[in-house]
This record gives sequence, structure tokens and C-alpha cells, in this order.
Amino acid sequence: MPTLKENEMKNNVFRRLLAMAAAGAMLTSIAACGSSSSDDTASNGSDSTSLISVNNSEPQNGLIPSDTNEMGGGRVIRYLFEGLVSFDAKGKQHLEVAESITPNEDATKYTIKLKKGWKFTNGEAVTAHSFADTWSFAANVKNAQKTASRFSTIKGYDELQDPNVDPKATLSGLSTPDDYTLVVELNKPDSVFPTKLAHQSMFPLPSVAFKDIKKFGQAPIGNGPYKFKSWSHDKNIIVVPNKDYKGSRKVSNKGIEYRVYTNEDSAYSDVLSGNLDVMDQIPQSAVKTFRQDSSVIAYSQAGSSFQSFVIPERLEHFGNDEEGQLRRQAISMAIDRDQIVKKVYNNTKTPATDFTSPLVPEYVKKLEQNGSNLKYNASKAKELWRKANAIKPWSGNFRIAYNADGGHKEWVDAVCNQIKNTLDIDAAGEPYATFSDVRNQVTNRTIKTAFRAGWMLDYPSAEDYLNPLYASSSADGHGSNDGDYKSAEFDKLLNAALAQTDVKKRTEDFTKAQEVLAKDLPVIPLWNDNVAAASATNVKNVSFDYTNLPTYNTITK
Repeated sequence: MPTLKENEMKNNVFRRLLAMAAAGAMLTSIAACGSSSSDDTASNGSDSTSLISVNNSEPQNGLIPSDTNEMGGGRVIRYLFEGLVSFDAKGKQHLEVAESITPNEDATKYTIKLKKGWKFTNGEAVTAHSFADTWSFAANVKNAQKTASRFSTIKGYDELQDPNVDPKATLSGLSTPDDYTLVVELNKPDSVFPTKLAHQSMFPLPSVAFKDIKKFGQAPIGNGPYKFKSWSHDKNIIVVPNKDYKGSRKVSNKGIEYRVYTNEDSAYSDVLSGNLDVMDQIPQSAVKTFRQDSSVIAYSQAGSSFQSFVIPERLEHFGNDEEGQLRRQAISMAIDRDQIVKKVYNNTKTPATDFTSPLVPEYVKKLEQNGSNLKYNASKAKELWRKANAIKPWSGNFRIAYNADGGHKEWVDAVCNQIKNTLDIDAAGEPYATFSDVRNQVTNRTIKTAFRAGWMLDYPSAEDYLNPLYASSSADGHGSNDGDYKSAEFDKLLNAALAQTDVKKRTEDFTKAQEVLAKDLPVIPLWNDNVAAASATNVKNVSFDYTNLPTYNTITK
């Protein structure tokens, strides 16, 4: 196999899709954005007029890459740190800290050479030990990192999941022959591993982080294009350019102010008045008008965010059995996605046809075996519900929990009304005040209803949707499999796909794995968000990457 230095993992299909998308110009981000008006936003001693102000939600946790799986923190972390590789807005992979990445023949071992000269903002050198120490910390169950399962294919991961493990135990599959060589041995073939290195969980941390990780998360020290300046909780986070940054994401502005909003309409009002520079998600109230509003610059293009709702298997009537499968399929068929996308969202979303998005090469426009489960069919939904009732009569009600600060009420009400009218059951939304409120219950497994879920692409591969969201290794709090779905059949097909170095065969196995998901429905797919964003009229150079987010480092005013 060629090294990554010889072949920078160019993905022509993905790049072509993005180029087509760019002909439009706009989309909605997946995370729940919050908003307190700009009057409540502290400047923390900075001249806020010199910063690029963008909308954000209050991070659920500290700004620690491996402990963040939501966009309040993710938006910030992705600019404070840099990994071994990155992807640009066109889907081209760039070597960042890595100088080369060389796999063995069966993709079970990778030798990574690092560039010299990279430093954290405290002056500490970024070395192979920085990555090895960080990955071992993230994978060790004693550290309870939310993205631990991202390291599940590295040898030694299973041993680090033992509840009696030494807190300082490390991944046996990692070795550092010298300061700038990292050797990674996997417990199974993973041909997508070089692509996965772009995920933020694999960003390096300086040694000071491990002395007090919670303290570090409040004032992180990174190696990215920006460095941390301040965090005024529930108001804003400010980052400024890192003059020592050596990567490809060059900064064109004096810094970014991530403003916390708890109401999307307030954020949009600030854009209209010129008090907020960029908003990456248009509120429901403006979806039908923002493109024609001369007070803002509107953006719309195809996007990668995947929206769904999860029905945990622990809920009565929805176990991993025949009754549960029948009810999930009935609920999915009771939803007219096309109608909601048209009437509620003015076609700023694309109805889901699989469990990924149109912006990955492995996207499936129609799943042949079980794709009908993702299509509206009221009569079939009723039939399946009756069959489930014959196994065990329905009792209680059906609720979908959502965060009220993220503009979800309209679609949740529409979906629940369709379920109610088709299946003749009590179905309704259950709002939580903030994103953190509902996420904390999801994380702690104390939520007793279905709940909305969204996923923003981390790197251009179907693996980024399928592995962290549905693999058994990502369940039980080890990843983002929040419904704790476990399927030996799905795991087998996913692993087969990852073992394939032939792109065509890998795509075929990914599709087979998706057919299992379409049958079991661990989540109910709804739609992919399109970019629906806006900026103030004096803002320039706004573009969007494959994650649906603006490339903040290029924005000027």
C-alpha cells in the first residue's frame, strides 16, 4: 500500500459532491444552539468588534477533545487543537502533525512519522508521546471519557475497559520507538484508520492536562490555529490566533467569540442587526424568509448532518425482540418525512434514505431490502402495530424528548401528530429547557422516553456514522450509541467493511450493515440538514465544510 504521504487519501466522489453542493449556498447545523442576547455577552476584556462573533451553545463539559461529543464544545475544540491529519472544505486530506502514515498489508498496523517543530501554546513540544499518552488516557475506563470507543480497534483497549484496571494503564498497541515515531497495532483490520485520525478524540494533549484534567478543560492548552483566551460560562468563549501554529488552516482574523444563546430567534435578531457576525443555523421562524432578507447574507448548500430520534431498548414495548422491532418499524412508517421537510422546513432538509448523508461516498439513495421502513406507509404502519399488539397490548404513551433551545419543537410536534393520527396512540413531545438538560439524562441513562438525536460528520466516511452510533463497542457509555443498541450481525458486517482495503467491497459491506440498521431501527432516521446559515452584511469569506460548519479561520470583516 502507498503511504499517506504518497497518496493523500483523495476522495474524488466526496469532492465532486461538495463541489456540486457549493453551487447552492446554505445549511443547518446539527447541534442544539443556545442564545443569550448580545447584551448579556461579556467581552472579557477583549475588543469584541475585532473578533468574529458566532453562535454557540454552552458546552456540556470542559473543553477536552476525548470527553466531548456535542457541538457546544466541539465547535471550539476543533480550532484549539490539531491532529495528525485534517480534511479541508473540499474533502481533501492534509497531513498536519503527521509527516507520513504507512500501513502494513492487511491494515492492522500503522507506522506514523511526526513532523518536528509543532508545539502546544505553553511551549511543550508535540511528540509521539503526546498522542500515545492522550489516546491511552481516553481509552482507560477509569477516566470515563465519552469518546473512549473511538480507540476500540487499538490493541489493549479491552483490557483498559476492566473496571479494576490501573488508572495509569496504557494501550498495549501503542509504541514510540523515538520521539517522532508512533506505531499503532490494531486488534482487527481497519482500512479507514487513517481517515479516522482526523477525529477530535485523537487530538494530542500536553502533559499538564493529566495532572488535573477538569481544571485543564476550563482553560485548555492546544496546538491548533487558535489559542484559548477566556470562558465566561453561559455567555461566551473567546479564542485568539496561535502565532506558532504550523498547520494548513491559516487564520485570517483576530479571533473568534463563541456566544452562548439559549434562543435561536435571539441569535438571528443579532445577525439582522449586525450584532452577531455568523449564525450557522437558521431558526424555524426565519426558514421561509431568510434567503430573501437583504439584512443578511444567506447561505444554502447540501449538508452532512443526520437527524433522528432514539428509542432506547430499555423502554417497555421497545426491547430487542419481535414486539420492539414491529413497533419501531410501525413508528418509522407512520412519519411522512417529505411532508414535514416541505411544510415545516421549506425544503432546507433532505429526507433520510439511509443512516449516513449524501456527502459521503458510501451514501445509499435506496436500501434495497429494508429501505421501505424509512418510507411513509400508513396502512403498513397500522398493520405492524396490530401485530405488535397481538404479542403484547400497547400501554402508556409515546414521548420524544428534545431541547427547547434548539428549534426542535415544530418538527417534534409534527412527527408526534403523524404517529398519533396513524397509530391512534397518545404521542407528544417532551421539552427540556436546554441541550445540557436533556444530554445529561441521555448520558446518565436516566431518560425514560425516546429522544431527539443528531450527528455531524467528523470525517468523510460512512464509518463515522455507523461505528460511533451503532457498534456494540460504542454502547453503555463508551461512545455515542446512546440507545445501547447491540447487534452481533451489524458488528460483523461493520468489521468486514473496515477490513476491506478495496473501496468497492468496503462500500458493499457498509451497505449490508445499513440494511441491518434499517431492519432493527435503533434510531428512526428523519432527514439530513442542508446548510441554512446567515451572516451580517459586512462579513466576508464565509464558506462551509463537510461538517456543515463555517470555516471560521477564513472569515473576515
